[in-house]
Amino acid sequence: MNIIFMGTPDFAVPSLKALISEYGVQAVFTQPDKPKGRGKKVTVSAVKEVALENNITVYQPVKLKGNKEMLNIIKEMNPDFIVVVAFGQILLKELLEIPKYGCINLHASLLPKYRGAAPINWSIIDGETKTGNTTMLMDEGIDTGDILLKDEVTISDNMTAGELHDILMERGAELLIKTIKGINDGSIKPMKQGEAQSNYASMLNKEMGKINWNNSAENIHNLIRGLNPWPLAYTSYKGDTMKIYESKVIKKHHDNIPGTILSVGKDGIEIAASKDAILIKKIQFPNSKALLVEQYINGHNIEEGTILI
Repeated sequence: MNIIFMGTPDFAVPSLKALISEYGVQAVFTQPDKPKGRGKKVTVSAVKEVALENNITVYQPVKLKGNKEMLNIIKEMNPDFIVVVAFGQILLKELLEIPKYGCINLHASLLPKYRGAAPINWSIIDGETKTGNTTMLMDEGIDTGDILLKDEVTISDNMTAGELHDILMERGAELLIKTIKGINDGSIKPMKQGEAQSNYASMLNKEMGKINWNNSAENIHNLIRGLNPWPLAYTSYKGDTMKIYESKVIKKHHDNIPGTILSVGKDGIEIAASKDAILIKKIQFPNSKALLVEQYINGHNIEEGTILI
């Protein structure tokens, strides 16, 4: 079976490894190498690393759109499937029509909900209690193709986006293999998505991490865990940015201004929200590493009564 794989970040790695093990992969397409960090050292994608380790030919076009050279190379490979997992580029009709059985995409939501770039984060920010992976036959829309298989995952009360990412990453690889087997044996019948429940999970940015303490403790907690590990939620304590990694909702009535620090102790910093309170358990200040509040207050003072903004 001729399979071309298109993917870039860590999320795509288990899927690539599973395909290599089960079927073999003819070629890998991934995003170009990029400078990273303070030293601007050029780094390769996680997918490229795996491809090179397995002696698989790697292509890194800046754009596939309008790239006739790449299109001809793909046609010459005569693929049965093109499998796409977090590739980072939109594929046009002329490419989608090349593989014998179509282009299969693994998407980290229960489509049609949370189409788009950041479905894992937004499912937590919105307070969802379940999400999952979907495999679909790609069309020209953004995550609008016919559904092949779904796999549901429960989101626990304190699960972060990073933790959910790792669960879906592994489960997605399993779903992908089941999907290809189901297409081959004819047991899967593609199903239209419909638009009734569709919404869009837009890209994240650092600005959206600023906490509005006039929101409920539950909404703030969901924002904190939905933006962990990036870009992280934050607030201002006496003019310094305080990034927040972990939190917990405290059900209690109070008459304090939202953002007021109610108490500070080994368990964390308790802060008033518009409804209930929130316990901040892990923080980071500028030029310092992330610490549990219990560790931070050993050498620093956090004053009760201060209003965070």
